[in-house]
Amino acid sequence: MGDAFEYLLSVMGSQGDAGQFRTPRHIIDFVTACVNPQKNETVLDPACGTAGFLLSAYKHILNQNTDKRQGDKLKPDDRKKLATNFVGYDISPDMVRLSLANMYLHGFATPLIHEYDSLSSEDRWQETFDVILANPPFMTPKGGIRPHKKFGVQANKAEVLFTDYIAEHLNSNGRAGIVVPNGIVATSQTAYKQLRKMLVQDSLIAVISLPAGVFQPYSGVKTSVLILDKRLAKKSQHILFLKIENDGFDLGAQRREIDKNDLPSALQTLEAFKECLSNDRAFEDLPSLATLVEKEIVLGNKDVVLNADRYFEKELSQTEFELVKLDEVCEFKRGPFGGSLKKEIFVPDGYLVYEQYHAINDDFSFGRYFIDEAKFKEMIGFEVKPSDLLISCSGTMGRIAIVPENAKRGIINQALLKLTLDQSRILPLYLKKILEAEEVQERHFRNQEGAAIQNVASVKVLKEIEIPLPPLEIQQQIVAEIEGYQKIIDGAKQVVNNYKPTISINPDWEMVELGEVCDVRDGTHDSPKYQIEGYPLITSKNLKNGHIDFSDVNNISEEDLIKINKRSAVDDGDILMPMIGTIGNPIIVKKEREFAVKNVALIKPKPDSRVMQYFVNLILQTPLFDNYVEIQSKGSTQKFLSLGTIREFEIPIPPIAEQQTIVKAIEEEMQLVNANKRLIEIFEQKINTKIGEVWGVKEEVETI
Repeated sequence: MGDAFEYLLSVMGSQGDAGQFRTPRHIIDFVTACVNPQKNETVLDPACGTAGFLLSAYKHILNQNTDKRQGDKLKPDDRKKLATNFVGYDISPDMVRLSLANMYLHGFATPLIHEYDSLSSEDRWQETFDVILANPPFMTPKGGIRPHKKFGVQANKAEVLFTDYIAEHLNSNGRAGIVVPNGIVATSQTAYKQLRKMLVQDSLIAVISLPAGVFQPYSGVKTSVLILDKRLAKKSQHILFLKIENDGFDLGAQRREIDKNDLPSALQTLEAFKECLSNDRAFEDLPSLATLVEKEIVLGNKDVVLNADRYFEKELSQTEFELVKLDEVCEFKRGPFGGSLKKEIFVPDGYLVYEQYHAINDDFSFGRYFIDEAKFKEMIGFEVKPSDLLISCSGTMGRIAIVPENAKRGIINQALLKLTLDQSRILPLYLKKILEAEEVQERHFRNQEGAAIQNVASVKVLKEIEIPLPPLEIQQQIVAEIEGYQKIIDGAKQVVNNYKPTISINPDWEMVELGEVCDVRDGTHDSPKYQIEGYPLITSKNLKNGHIDFSDVNNISEEDLIKINKRSAVDDGDILMPMIGTIGNPIIVKKEREFAVKNVALIKPKPDSRVMQYFVNLILQTPLFDNYVEIQSKGSTQKFLSLGTIREFEIPIPPIAEQQTIVKAIEEEMQLVNANKRLIEIFEQKINTKIGEVWGVKEEVETI
């Protein structure tokens, strides 16, 4: 029954429907195995949700004490003690009830699950534990937190406070495994730095970097696991860093199972490290996913960074070519700050002010803002010249474009960084591809959550980036190979970007308004209160490439979900379509979880309708509908189609057999389009592999 209940939780939106951000089962079990709780130890989860970590620890102990039947080596006294060793806190009454039910069903007669605010209440501050396992909330509630003053690190961020709480509530030889967002390991704010320093000095023995897609489809957040062991930390002068590239599942929204899995190797490495510490032996023969870093080095860096990527730098340096710092081969110029480029100084035409748009889209065909000659001469130090590299420096960061020969004269604005290259040593396209390499982007141009940060690292830091510098003739060979791949990519993109399903309309077919054959409505127009956890509210931005993207959603309460779905419940096979902005791009719903919709058209073929939903979906992707949208929204600053306008759109109604034939033919065309998409992926990987070879990294590349 207990396993059935856990399965039920997983299918209820993977616990998201219960209002709780779910940790994948295999990650829970991995963290538990890393900490290795024993039968005589007390175990706490201070943000227990549905008791996933507590039950994982319980099963781990049963399996350790198994001969023929699970847990059969445990004596009656052991079992009695075990029943009182597991404790959970949660601030949510609903989560407490779910935890209690889950524990009951796993044989706990009187589970010790308490409704308790671990961060604001002092009632249980004196309780300490042998083992603490947790994936505490990443986000701070709106309005912040008002913690009491007993925390060693004074902060108002939930992630900092929970990590501090766990470290402070371990017994003298206690151990912990904590899933944390990468802000904990790298954010440079004072509280984060104080926390990391305290952990390194007191209890941290290992940091395990997880891939960014582990929590898909609910979040793309980048996470790490901190392993604390107060006994072994006293014996170690090093921190073990482990970098997980694959966790047994692909990193897409569906998280399909794959053969590659670094978790077993990481666990084995951690166990070997702990054994060496326990026996005062040197730890040697590290696998490629591990590195040992002296605590002095970690503490010597002013931000006490625990981001594993920083300490795997050597992986980028296994190259046969000379390594040079960027400022040895190019000059840096950051755009002007302050009020240098106020809108009132702009003129209708003149010298162009280059913006992030140009770098992000690699498009130099137009501009929005211009300055006169006097202002241009005043700001001549920011002039853009052909072959310069422009890099976007805030918001969508790290995008790079090469200024073409025919670019209009002008200057960069405050959101760009300009690199002027010494072309006797380095080629523009070569440097562009080196800086676009995933490892460089991850380390220098993205924040620790994997999204764009507000501002790029300082120019001083970027100047210190070391890159491999082959001789010019080898750079030319690399560039020629990459350009060949890029031509194939560009050709395939032409197919993908220009394809629209086209249906030849027979004049004998009846034309009817969409509203006659389909129920057309939309989601809520209200703005329900968003919350950290709950049910996704899908808007136009979430409808992408034929599917719903759940990685960037706002969550609403169950009460709001029920209220919205009384009018606009979405069923499997329904059509959803944006009504504002980028109109069109309809999708057919494959319902895998509960959600609600807002400002999105919801189209359901009526019962006994003469039209297939797949045919309607195709019609809404054709030029016939595009032209209708253009006419109806003409003159508007932002495209918008009302429900009435959508209902009035006339669609052809061929016989069902012909609809089926048309759908089949279009699906065959789509297979060719998808083949081109795959071609793009393969040749982009070939480019990445070629650049990887320059860094000294060898990869197998899929062939066609």
